[in-house]
Amino acid sequence: MNRVSLVGRLTSKPELKYTGSNLPFARFSVAVNRAYTNQQGQREADFINIVVWRKQAENVCNFLDKGSLVSIDGRIQTGSYDDKDGNKRYTTEVVADTIQFLESKAQSQNRGATGFKETITPYDYQDNTMNVDNADPFADFGDSVSIDDNFLD
Repeated sequence: MNRVSLVGRLTSKPELKYTGSNLPFARFSVAVNRAYTNQQGQREADFINIVVWRKQAENVCNFLDKGSLVSIDGRIQTGSYDDKDGNKRYTTEVVADTIQFLESKAQSQNRGATGFKETITPYDYQDNTMNVDNADPFADFGDSVSIDDNFLD
């Protein structure tokens, strides 16, 4: 089975291109932080090439920018070509089946033009609109809630 799931930030604004048969596609890379730190205590990242096709490519180019946090599900695709000097070059990329935008446009704009925030990793990202650890599920209910012990049987 060839399946890949990634959470990371775009390293640059994606550009929309078209094939000879007018099929839209976009190529971009995503920085995905590693789950551990190096000997200097810094978190390293892998830069993974992504290709997306059709309407998703248009949406990515219209709504995402450098630093946007995304979730990508897809498959790994390898290939090769001969460069201008005749040397064989090998490629590896993720062909995205689905891309989910993990932050609102306002959150993305609040992050500023600097792009990446060093302190956020895919493993500790939390959407501020619903922090389950600190949220009171009955905060907006207004009345007290009581559950009869007989209801639990």
